[in-house]
Amino acid sequence: MIVVMKPGATAGEIGAVIARVQELGLTPHPIYGEEHTVVAVVGNERKIDKEIFEVMPGVEKTMVVMHPFKLASRTSKPEDTVIALNGVKIGGKRLVIMAGPCSVESRSQVLETAWAVKEAGATILRGGAFKPRSSPYSFQGLGLKGLEYLAEAREATGLYIVTEVMTPEAVPMVAEYADILQIGARNMQNYGLLHAVGRIQRPVLLKRGLMSTIEELLMSAEYILSNGNYRVMLCERGIRTFETYTRNTFDLNAVPVIKQLSHLPVIADPSHATGKSELVIPMARAAIAAGADGLILEVHPAPETALSDGAQSLRPEKFAGEAG
Repeated sequence: MIVVMKPGATAGEIGAVIARVQELGLTPHPIYGEEHTVVAVVGNERKIDKEIFEVMPGVEKTMVVMHPFKLASRTSKPEDTVIALNGVKIGGKRLVIMAGPCSVESRSQVLETAWAVKEAGATILRGGAFKPRSSPYSFQGLGLKGLEYLAEAREATGLYIVTEVMTPEAVPMVAEYADILQIGARNMQNYGLLHAVGRIQRPVLLKRGLMSTIEELLMSAEYILSNGNYRVMLCERGIRTFETYTRNTFDLNAVPVIKQLSHLPVIADPSHATGKSELVIPMARAAIAAGADGLILEVHPAPETALSDGAQSLRPEKFAGEAG
């Protein structure tokens, strides 16, 4: 259930509704919109009479949210969520480009790529310091040293950093270096990790699981939102189907569907979705046409020697030519 406040409702009236929700043993989540403030009521509110709230000063109406993802639902917040990183807005009118190597391999590689993507128009540098790999014998990332290289690249270029965090215990450390915490596809339903990033005030890029439905993705986002972190963006990166020609099947349907169901920004990842560099640009264009708020792309100065995902990485000159 959500309690919709009247336009111009006072802070005291909103506070009274929040206090009443708490008295009933439920959890209030105030959502401040351009026209209305909404108090989302989370918990088992089935036995609560909605008239309790409707008679309170400043309340316009109550509404039942049919979707199980209450806080992520557009019913709770009709306006698009915009995540601000100083001058960069994710979910606003301007497309946001995140670009960089799949894995942080060396200081020189990160700095070279960072300067290249910045000059081409990217505002956020992606790079994995910790890498979840299918094989335990594959390159697992540089760990803390990789985070330090990313931080140095941010200092040099002014780019913001998005990097993956894999365990709840690692969240505080990664948050010291990263501007955006990425939850990878394999960890989309790692509920301990979702709780942990929900309790820390860093924007979160949540990737859709390899075999997850759109509703499951939104329910994973709900875990983060329900812990008090409302700066969540969702990433469509392809799902596993019977098709083997591409790495995954890029579910572009998900972009407009999520935009219809949820107020959260949607980022598209055509690199992981296709697995082939020659398909990345066409599918990036398609994602933009579908309404994506941003793109996350893999760029590597020498894909043929990349320690991970070289086949889907764009060369800097190719990225620059298309980004320009």
